Amino acid sequence: MSKKIRSIAIYLPQFYPIKINDDCWGKGFTEWTNVTKAKPLFKDHYQPHLPADLGFYDLRVPEVRQEQVDLAKQYGIDGFCYYHYWFTGQRVLERPFEEVFKSGKPDFPFMLCWANENWAKVWDGGDHTVMCEQHYSREDHINHINSLIPIFKDERYIKIDGRPVFSIYRSQNIPDIEETIKLWRTELAKHGIDIYINRFESYSEGGKELLEDGFDAAVQFEPFSTRINKFKKFWLKDTMKNKLNPWYIKYKLSSAAVRKKMFSLNRLDYGAYVDYIKTLPKEEDYKLYPGVTPMWDNSARKQKDYFMFTNSTPEKFKEWVEHEVENFEPYSEEENFIFINAWNEWAEGNHMEPCQKWGHSYLKAFKDAVKK
Repeated sequence: MSKKIRSIAIYLPQFYPIKINDDCWGKGFTEWTNVTKAKPLFKDHYQPHLPADLGFYDLRVPEVRQEQVDLAKQYGIDGFCYYHYWFTGQRVLERPFEEVFKSGKPDFPFMLCWANENWAKVWDGGDHTVMCEQHYSREDHINHINSLIPIFKDERYIKIDGRPVFSIYRSQNIPDIEETIKLWRTELAKHGIDIYINRFESYSEGGKELLEDGFDAAVQFEPFSTRINKFKKFWLKDTMKNKLNPWYIKYKLSSAAVRKKMFSLNRLDYGAYVDYIKTLPKEEDYKLYPGVTPMWDNSARKQKDYFMFTNSTPEKFKEWVEHEVENFEPYSEEENFIFINAWNEWAEGNHMEPCQKWGHSYLKAFKDAVKK
């Protein structure tokens, strides 16, 4: 009997104008603003990433949201994980999900991830002006979790044994996170809800000990999981050490200068990363859900300090997904997630939605890999 795995695609709602973005970036700003300004930075650099089937959509349009779900279902994706923005009672970019929730359409499983970072004006290489700042308090935590109760009760909400699954993007940013989780569980228990809480492992913040704050599980947030830093160290050490080693030969690094450039913090080879991941033994002794990314290139958002994978292909993405599926043993019948980052991060060159270069190729690669 084959194991059942639920695939969850992370979903960005920043595809319609809001006042905060208008005030900061100019009237009418959406994620598409950065997408359409992107330019190639070197030979064969894939930019800009331009949408195909769905066009430059506006997420206020219900037909667009239905088309997204139709595509996801067609290619074996089981649900969306919507980024949820809460700043001391202020919600941002809430309209698309609110309309999904209140209308009951589309009929497609969903969950939320609290994107609990400050909103700062950083991706254009300009100043670090904070647009929305996080302020944590006991009162705000109570207000926040209670505001989510109707959503957790929705029949479409993704659950594990009846427990709604809620993720936190940067749990290390929350002071007294252990007490916060206890408080949330206490508040929800008053309404008969037992929550299942994930934390995203990213930016070197990972490990079994972090789950001891009260989390049920963790998620490998690619391409910024703890694996990427290990890969960078491996790449530097192994390729600089010996011109005869297979990594040097396979990726045709011809000089110390080129090798150094390829290793730079902002540019890595996608195929090399996938090949490296496939060599790693499974060592985690805690609940860690696998994650994958089809591609990544946020140079559309950032004029400097960008990070990108070069040479991403649907074939290599399929290899990665197949590896994760083959090596992941669900922790129980319903603790069976694989997370895709992302469904529609267009300005970060990171999307399953069809683009003008690849069409449906990444979607098809995923469906073939999970054999749905």
